[in-house]
Amino acid sequence: MALYKEAISEGADLVVLPELALCGYPPQDLLLKRHFLEDNRAELADLAADCQEKAVIVGFAEILGHNCYNSLAVIEKGRVVKIYRKHLLPNYGVFDERRYFSHGQESGTIEIGDFKFGLSICEDIWETEHLSTLSVEQNYDAIINISASPFHLGKLQTRKEILQRAALKFNCPLCYCNLVGGQDELVFDGGSIFTDRYGKAVSKAKQFEQDILYADLERDENNEVLLKPQREDSQTEENIIEEIYKALVLGTRDYVRKNGFKKVIIGLSGGIDSALVAAIATEAIGSENVIGVTMPSRFNSQETRSDAEALAKNLGIEFHTIAISEPLEAFDKALSVVDGWDKSTTAYENLQARIRGTMLMSLSNQFGYLVLTTGNKSETAVGYSTLYGDTAGGFAVIKDVPKTVVYELCKYINSLHEAPTIPVSTITRPPSAELREGQKDSDSLPDYEILDALISGYVEQDLSANELAASGACVEDINRIIRMIDRNEYKRRQSPPGVKITPKAFGLDRRLPITNAYLTQYKENTN
Repeated sequence: MALYKEAISEGADLVVLPELALCGYPPQDLLLKRHFLEDNRAELADLAADCQEKAVIVGFAEILGHNCYNSLAVIEKGRVVKIYRKHLLPNYGVFDERRYFSHGQESGTIEIGDFKFGLSICEDIWETEHLSTLSVEQNYDAIINISASPFHLGKLQTRKEILQRAALKFNCPLCYCNLVGGQDELVFDGGSIFTDRYGKAVSKAKQFEQDILYADLERDENNEVLLKPQREDSQTEENIIEEIYKALVLGTRDYVRKNGFKKVIIGLSGGIDSALVAAIATEAIGSENVIGVTMPSRFNSQETRSDAEALAKNLGIEFHTIAISEPLEAFDKALSVVDGWDKSTTAYENLQARIRGTMLMSLSNQFGYLVLTTGNKSETAVGYSTLYGDTAGGFAVIKDVPKTVVYELCKYINSLHEAPTIPVSTITRPPSAELREGQKDSDSLPDYEILDALISGYVEQDLSANELAASGACVEDINRIIRMIDRNEYKRRQSPPGVKITPKAFGLDRRLPITNAYLTQYKENTN
């Protein structure tokens, strides 16, 4: 209501809100609860009663008989005067609307003042073949599209192309209203757009923050409708790393706040991943609400211990040191009663991570903090994030951020300040889990540039081993990394949610069976 009142105070005759704005997107299996749908209907009635002055368009989940629809309601003078039901229901990636919604059939048209608007919801304008079914012959003055389109890299350019195609098809301006905010793994970046009749973006709302975009419709001497925005589109070049950073900050802030947490706790190793998570959390919810804990063992260098402390000081966050050498010795002593326990193995290395996870979860339990995990996409892909250790927590901030991008984000964060926030040595030091003497990530993994390219090809593009090899990658690396990715599905299934920033993230985007004997490996062509 606050936004509605603000908009009409600025002279708006029509206020447009995003797809499913009344209940949030995606509602998932809440849509299978009849009482949830009935409550949607009641909330819509209450909203209508409060909107007596000007017209409103809002997305809501509609129950009609035994069917559920992703719908758009037009409110005028305190009552719902028109409902449009979404035609195209996406069923790919993070979307599974066909599980819940029935297809709408009728086209939607409303008249506000002297102008006629065509109505549509998100996917309805994404498929060129479908655009003709939305009554192109109606000669609309403008098309309104309400949307809940989540962010990932490259999405903004894709949207612009879709909107241009739709505007050209209907030969009129297009008003695209997108949701903003975090919802579990998804971040909706806003960035609502007005285009002219040729599909050129003439005004764009802010990304990753709530904003109201205004425009006037006028007719010229030829009776052509002109859309005149009150804010011109700056057409600035998008900074990919800046977009990712803002998405991570918004996703973290909304997950923490919307789920009732006030403070977060992070294990600070002195490494680059935990440094990035701490910097994002500080920006998201304020330094006074972030607690850093370093938990060194005898394998941790003085340099990484100093970096963890320096980072906490630079960020202005609460900081604690809890040494784990004694607990580690106690666990080792207790486990050595089992014949075959060997402290020279990976099990002993992972025990350190599990002790640290227990420490953080105990502090979380005591004080109500949310534990933020620090594993990145590269580690998550190949299983280098210890189950019940590094993965112990409530939210995985950089779960979908490849290691190479982690470095770019840290450099970007430092560029925002006169002096580096993240210690330079943290960025330049060869990455290591520091779970044994002299350990480096490169001992058991290819360089991260190579690893991330293989993960992108296999996970995000669904390429086979032979297709990856055709790009010039080492066959030995390809086969080994594919095996590691496939064998660690069970770990990923148990990890907390994290912000999606790539076109295909682990989680909602990629659903594979754990019990799965299929393995793609390179096969030499003998023809």
